[in-house]
Amino acid sequence: MHWLVSIAEFLVNEVLSQPAYLVGLITATGLIALRRSAGQIIGGAIKATLGFLLIGAGADLVVAALAPLGEMIQGATGAHGVIPTNEAIVGIAQAQFGARVAWLMIVGFGVSLLLARFTPLRYVFLTGHHMLFMATLLTVVLATAGQSSAVVVLVGGVLLGILLVSMPAFAHPWTKRITGDNTLAIGHFGTAGYVAAGATGQLVGKRSRSTEDMKLPEGLRFLRDSMVATALSMVLIYVIMAMLFLAKAGRATAFKAFAPDGGAAATGFGNYLMQSVMQGLQFGIAVAIILFGVRTILGELVPAFQGIAKKVVPGAVPSLDAPIVFPYAQNAVLIGFLCSFLGGLVSLGLLSALFHPWFGLALVLPGLVPHFFTGGAAGVYGNATGGRRGAALGAFVNGVLITFLPALLLKVLGAFGEENTTFGDADFGWFGALIGNAAKPGGAGAVVLMLAIGAVVLGGAVLVQKRVVETGWDPGARRDAVLPRTEAPVAATTATATTAHAKIAPPAGAPVPPPPPEDG
Repeated sequence: MHWLVSIAEFLVNEVLSQPAYLVGLITATGLIALRRSAGQIIGGAIKATLGFLLIGAGADLVVAALAPLGEMIQGATGAHGVIPTNEAIVGIAQAQFGARVAWLMIVGFGVSLLLARFTPLRYVFLTGHHMLFMATLLTVVLATAGQSSAVVVLVGGVLLGILLVSMPAFAHPWTKRITGDNTLAIGHFGTAGYVAAGATGQLVGKRSRSTEDMKLPEGLRFLRDSMVATALSMVLIYVIMAMLFLAKAGRATAFKAFAPDGGAAATGFGNYLMQSVMQGLQFGIAVAIILFGVRTILGELVPAFQGIAKKVVPGAVPSLDAPIVFPYAQNAVLIGFLCSFLGGLVSLGLLSALFHPWFGLALVLPGLVPHFFTGGAAGVYGNATGGRRGAALGAFVNGVLITFLPALLLKVLGAFGEENTTFGDADFGWFGALIGNAAKPGGAGAVVLMLAIGAVVLGGAVLVQKRVVETGWDPGARRDAVLPRTEAPVAATTATATTAHAKIAPPAGAPVPPPPPEDG
């Protein structure tokens, strides 16, 4: 029997506890369930495993790139400053919590399928990278609060499953306003920002015309490339902070900012400036590697999940990534991005002047990538209910949310709050802060409280589905009543809206809906 115990120990310690192998096995299981060929199963499992290893490699580069920035922010402002980047914080967390994240994601997806099958919330969340991000967030906040691995996986999995079916329901009245039908839902954890943008549009844009009547410069379209946007934003942030640090700390100290472990200091101002530029570019490379790893995993894992879901939940509404709404209002995407970024800058000023000294909140620097994706989608939601004013002010509100909510989230991330990066989208902030604070007391009471929060979210989503979505409430009906006759309601003219103006493709690097699984 000793050999049997040795085999069991080997499987547990060397295979199932290694997240890269675990993700490969999950992928293989899904592909087997879809009756793929042996070659497809082996190839898919290996690709998913390699993708996970790429995430770890990118995470090491992210940590190296962010270290000097954190020191410069601290030295220039006296405050802890972070740049929300989901891929970066997920990559860092995988090194410590990878296996628990993988198991939590499996449990969460299974719970979501059960809820979609047996409740009115018939949404199947297919944005795999956000499923991974939320699984990582829940793992971090629960583990940081001292919860056991069993609680992390089981309770976290239940909470993840609830979110996967609930958040699409909360946004669906506004999503239907954009798309004109019930064929798809939004499956992205920036939902609080999108609902806020849609509601803001209702308040301010009763007589405002659509953004699609405007002509915007083509020269700004390059920002759709996520790698370019990330590198550009980080270069700008690094150069600005390097200049502030130089002014505050002096040449002798500042020139050593990019010389870790006793390396050579900058030889002059020009060299110091270009070192800051290179550091920003290195961060862009690191995030690109992590993104490639995530896409490699999900390219195999999501189709398997999709195929299984199609069999378990007939007639389900697929919940897809934020860029799925971009083609419905291409001008609103760009306006939303710019106004969301402006909201982030204004919020940063408030954090620096008031909320950091009063409440000890970290400075959250606006990054182009989260503001583009969530701000662009918020612009589309705001435009659907409030035209130009709705797109601008709704996206501005989103920018405020994705600045203050990450600052609150940092309070429950423990040591991960010192990593100079964090989760960036709105739902990570509010839900992570709630669950993190509920988990802190520990024991059975904390478990009951966390599950009670999940039950409230689930109950609210069911109520919205039954009383709002299924009754056909249109959040833009009041605006339609006063629009000029030449502008038809968005929800009633989906075909016209999507053909009268040229569509834009989702930004380069954005995850796209996977192809439907092959029959059999």
